[in-house]
Amino acid sequence: MTHSRRSVLRRGAGLAVAGAAASLAGCSDAAPGGSGEFDAGYAAFFTLNDWANRVAGDRASFEDPVDVGQLGHGWTPDGNLAADVASTDAFVYLDSPEFSWAQDLAATLEDDYDTVAVIDGLAGLEDDLLDWNHSHEGEGGGDRDGDRQYDPHVWVDPVFAADIVDTIATGLGEADPDNADAYADNADAYAEDLDAVDAAFESIADEAARDVAVMAGHNSFQYLEARYGFRLHSPVGVSPQNEPTQSEIADTIELVNAEGIDAVLYDRFESPRLAESIVENSDATEAVPVTPAGGTTREWNDAGYGYLEQMTEINVPAFERAFGAQ
Repeated sequence: MTHSRRSVLRRGAGLAVAGAAASLAGCSDAAPGGSGEFDAGYAAFFTLNDWANRVAGDRASFEDPVDVGQLGHGWTPDGNLAADVASTDAFVYLDSPEFSWAQDLAATLEDDYDTVAVIDGLAGLEDDLLDWNHSHEGEGGGDRDGDRQYDPHVWVDPVFAADIVDTIATGLGEADPDNADAYADNADAYAEDLDAVDAAFESIADEAARDVAVMAGHNSFQYLEARYGFRLHSPVGVSPQNEPTQSEIADTIELVNAEGIDAVLYDRFESPRLAESIVENSDATEAVPVTPAGGTTREWNDAGYGYLEQMTEINVPAFERAFGAQ
């Protein structure tokens, strides 16, 4: 993988939600943004939080406002989050409509609190994002151009993950120059672990017994398909709001049988019922969970799983099973 250093601290105005703006305005006299010494921040969801803490090392700590078991997109913060974030030194997020709450918060911070470093993990990746004809209702669909919609799940691709980690390191280094080299070194070390994840998926692609697997849920893995040539068939598509028709389920069962698929994948953050139904009515033998790596569970927390462990302990073996690469 190659990584480029780039300026990622966003400057300029944006439209903020009224609640966030009011929350900040109410505390602006008493609590100027930042702590004086760079040592704390927030990241918009589990994976960004994991990466920010990996990059920061022992020089700063980041918090994830999203509860265990929930994903950062489609989530609504409480009224105190804006003030909490404004009292720290950095906010790491993705400038994507699927995280509209984080976009609004970032714009508010930029308008009112120039001591809080606002770091967009997607900086520099805009041209690499995949089109996606879905946006969650009520989340402010569309994108920066107003028309195009793109799949935000770029973090599932370990190559793009390394780019985002590098972007976080660059942003922290610009905000805290005294420790910039340490942040860069931490990001480089973490990139080696991401290289291993990349190699594991490359191996699955090379050794796969079939070129298609079934995802019985909405497909958060388009970036893996594009990177490694995987093909995931889903009777649901990309939207978690979609309900498959009986015809789509029947077509999926037919595909399972025709391709000799043993394992049907499903999203750990969704119900396994559709996957179990496909298994019961086909020649497949098991439903296997995968993770979109946008959140965590209590079980994974107790096991100490970060992004790397979710990919290596959950997704890699599941993809091996589904594509017959064992």
